[in-house]
Amino acid sequence: MPGHFLNGIELPRGMLWVDEFNWSAVEKTVERSITGAQVIDVFTKVAGRPITLQAVEDQGWIRRATLLAVQALADGPAGEYLLKLADGREFTVQFAPTDPISAQPVSRPELPGGTHPYVATLRLFTV
Repeated sequence: MPGHFLNGIELPRGMLWVDEFNWSAVEKTVERSITGAQVIDVFTKVAGRPITLQAVEDQGWIRRATLLAVQALADGPAGEYLLKLADGREFTVQFAPTDPISAQPVSRPELPGGTHPYVATLRLFTV
C-alpha cells in the first residue's frame, strides 16, 4: 500500500502525524475593556498548522536515499510542497524553520547504503 507523498517523494505510511490534534483552527483572546466588560476576540487561523510525521523504533522507517531527497528539499530555498497523506488528505506545507528533520540510523553501519533504514521525524506546517 502506498504511503504518504511529499512533493512526489514517497514516505512510509508508518510515519504518524503525531501532533494532529494539538491545534485549534479558532483562536480566542480575552481582554477587559476600560469599562471592565470582558471582550472576547475570535478569529479563524488560515495556516500554520503543524504536521509532524514521526517514525518509531519498530515502524515507519525511511530509507537513507529517501531521507537524502527530503533533506535536499529542506535545504533548498523556502518552498511550498504538496503533502498527500496515505488516508487521502492533502496539504500545502513548508518545512519548519528550525530542526525540520531529525533522524537516527536503525543500526550503525560504517558506510550505510541507500536502502539503510532510519527512524526519522519531519517537521512541517501548513501554508
